[in-house]
Amino acid sequence: MRRLVAQRLVDEGNCDGEMRSERFNRFIDELRNSPIAINTDDANEQHYEVPAEFFHGHLGTHLKYSCCLYPQGHETLDEAERLMLELYAERAGITDGMRILDLGCGWGSLSLWLAQRYPNAQVVGLSNSYGQREFILGQAEARGIHNLTIYTGSIVEFEMPADEPPFDRALSIEMFEHMKNYGALLAKLRPWLKSDGRLFVHIFVHKLLAYHFEDKGNEDWMTRYFFSGGTMPSEHLLYYFQDDFSVARHWWVSGDHYEKTANQWLEKLDSRRAELMPILQRCYGDEAAIWFQRWRMFYMAVAELFGYNGGNEWGVGHYLLAPR
Repeated sequence: MRRLVAQRLVDEGNCDGEMRSERFNRFIDELRNSPIAINTDDANEQHYEVPAEFFHGHLGTHLKYSCCLYPQGHETLDEAERLMLELYAERAGITDGMRILDLGCGWGSLSLWLAQRYPNAQVVGLSNSYGQREFILGQAEARGIHNLTIYTGSIVEFEMPADEPPFDRALSIEMFEHMKNYGALLAKLRPWLKSDGRLFVHIFVHKLLAYHFEDKGNEDWMTRYFFSGGTMPSEHLLYYFQDDFSVARHWWVSGDHYEKTANQWLEKLDSRRAELMPILQRCYGDEAAIWFQRWRMFYMAVAELFGYNGGNEWGVGHYLLAPR
């Protein structure tokens, strides 16, 4: 895994400025001429239609399937989930009573936390999975949450219902990595926000490089099994798509945080193998054991990628975008 990570830096021109510039300009042109997203059904099948019980068995209490926060370095997974959720609210400038949109809401970690933390807010989540929607609504009912609405649909085709007023805040947590044409995506999102609203985006990034996840051979197994149609943005990629939003603020979150997140996922996955295997057998049948190992390798690869060079190559970008 470390060899492949190092080779990726060579292949993408990390140490060759002219090559990197040429590849980046070509990449920008490709994005601008692409649809908003590709392979959305593949991504949904690879991650989001896996039974909720599988994730419930090895993620933290909030079921946050994205990078968590470890300011001291020794937080539990539950603590790290909560700390990152709190950081989102702080950086997005959320206050009680707002209308808040959670784009690509996953298993509802952010939507449920926002709705419970801000009881006078109206929270709307958009999920790409019917299974996720049912799980989130079940959790909301169990917790007595009544200020949460969940829609199901792909961001590519979904149209916000006409009776939904514009939002004060929209948040997107690790959805942009599944997108291609950021200009078209942001143009679609712009009417959903008030003129003084803000869009907060959390995406994993490389500090310089931007590239597609492509399945060119057996070494591209992460693309094949977990990230078809995905994108690795560079830290400043969104600055090239400011027709409808301008970048008001941007932060770097060290890759160390994702390394710790993935290693804690892996540790819990291994510790609960016996109870999780029957869940995978319902999903993958005779290939359940193979898929258990693929999930282990996936988390190992995430940890190795983001931990590379002390977390200073790949990390997480936080962006606060203001409508133009």
